[in-house]
Amino acid sequence: MAFTLWNLFEAALLCLNAVCVLHEERFLVKMGWGVSNTVQGFGEQPTVKHQILNLIRSIRTVMRIPLIFLNIFAMVIKLLLG
Repeated sequence: MAFTLWNLFEAALLCLNAVCVLHEERFLVKMGWGVSNTVQGFGEQPTVKHQILNLIRSIRTVMRIPLIFLNIFAMVIKLLLG
């Protein structure tokens, strides 16, 4: 099996789906990555943990609707081409 552009698209789609499925109260809080643990003072540099949480929230907000269509597209292509 060769590494193709389609495989790269599928891998990115699966990773985006995984990030969007993460539930903050059920999973992230148990790991110590909840909202209450990210309190910062004024002028402090954001930590790596805070930046990752911000990235997760941003992906969930921005990619919700496009992911529906990307998943439908991927399923149709898989059904048609195998």
